[in-house]
Amino acid sequence: MPEKCPVCGFRYEVELGFYWGAMYMSYGLSVVIVFLVGISLYFLANDPPTWVYLTTVAGTILVFTPFLFRYARVMMLYFFGSVSFDPKYRQQ
Repeated sequence: MPEKCPVCGFRYEVELGFYWGAMYMSYGLSVVIVFLVGISLYFLANDPPTWVYLTTVAGTILVFTPFLFRYARVMMLYFFGSVSFDPKYRQQ
């Protein structure tokens, strides 16, 4: 992640350790994904064996980990960093 925005110069790390809270947001998003995958398997696959649950949930979480990491940090900036999107700064 770059230190500053190349367009407006905004410094992404608002304070030291700011993104530690993103770990908890990422964990919460992972829990939601685990819950949704588990419920989907239960109803769509007619309650498969435990190993199917474990492999499917683990594979799904591994696939989504890079997205969860990135979007947890974005959520931290929007919710707690006083950042909002301004379309006039968007690169053309």
